[in-house]
Amino acid sequence: MTSTDQQPFLSVRDLKVHFSTEDGIVKAVDGLSFDVLKGKTLGIVGESGSGKSVTNLAVLGLHDRDRTAIEGEILLDGKELLTASEKELEQLRGNKMSMIFQDALASLSPYHTVGKQIGETYRKHTGCSKQEARARSIEMLKRVGIPQAETRVDDYPHLFSGGMRQRAMIAMALVCDPELLIADEPTTALDVTVQAQIMDLLKDLQQEFGTAIIFITHDLGVIADIADDVLVMYGGRCVERGTKREVLRSPQHPYTLGLLSSMPSLDHPVDVPLNPIPGSPPSLLNPPTGCRFHPRCTFAEKVEGGLCATEQPPLQITNGRGSACHLTSAQRAEYFTDLAGSAAN
Repeated sequence: MTSTDQQPFLSVRDLKVHFSTEDGIVKAVDGLSFDVLKGKTLGIVGESGSGKSVTNLAVLGLHDRDRTAIEGEILLDGKELLTASEKELEQLRGNKMSMIFQDALASLSPYHTVGKQIGETYRKHTGCSKQEARARSIEMLKRVGIPQAETRVDDYPHLFSGGMRQRAMIAMALVCDPELLIADEPTTALDVTVQAQIMDLLKDLQQEFGTAIIFITHDLGVIADIADDVLVMYGGRCVERGTKREVLRSPQHPYTLGLLSSMPSLDHPVDVPLNPIPGSPPSLLNPPTGCRFHPRCTFAEKVEGGLCATEQPPLQITNGRGSACHLTSAQRAEYFTDLAGSAAN
């Protein structure tokens, strides 16, 4: 994902996550590879059902292994996670790697105070006393910007606003100073002011601790603000990846172009309609043959021989940049340039 010689802190290779259901096998993730470096943020973007969250739950080892078939390789600081025992994963979760979940109210227990929930994680991994855990909880609440942390530490989650609950979740995720932080759409349902505060907080904490961050979202505006590198997922696969500037300014896949074209722009008149991607995401029980995006792709007819419907295009990567599309470089330059420039402005 980057031209630097620094070794990735997290390395995922050919990851497959398949679920067995009564209707058949759901190929939620089907051959995904990426790296994340210390101090860098990888943005994973795509529509709901594209496999973003499933990927990162696999990294954390949170899938039911008896009902889920997981293949590939996940290396965290050189340690293979797919073959790690549950005890080993418990030692890593919340300590070396942690996750901010999308819905803070659903993720926090209503029966325990916020301070107790933050302190429980700290006690588990450090063996400290209750008093030390409480002091650490107050310290973390202050660090994430909770006012009057000395008293709010004893409040229950329902007494916090949405933005404060999300800050509390961040405090819990960071209480043991993890080296990998996974943020699963942490700004969803928050107003834009609180969103900006949360984003600034994550960037400040990353700068302070050098944390590797995976930021999952469907919002390219958020990606533009926080990510260093971008991975675009569709139908359980990576269809494009590169640096933030490369992907947002010069998309190489019709799906990425469609996401950009469907975004509103302050530079456009209010009466100019958006260009949403036609159709719906594919069923991962019975995905389309060939390129999974071809039933919705307005450029599929430009490819000779009907390859889009019959042959899955390989993900061609050069220096961390690439896409999985049958269109030639010349065709992409011809068809995408004006549309991409208009969408990115």
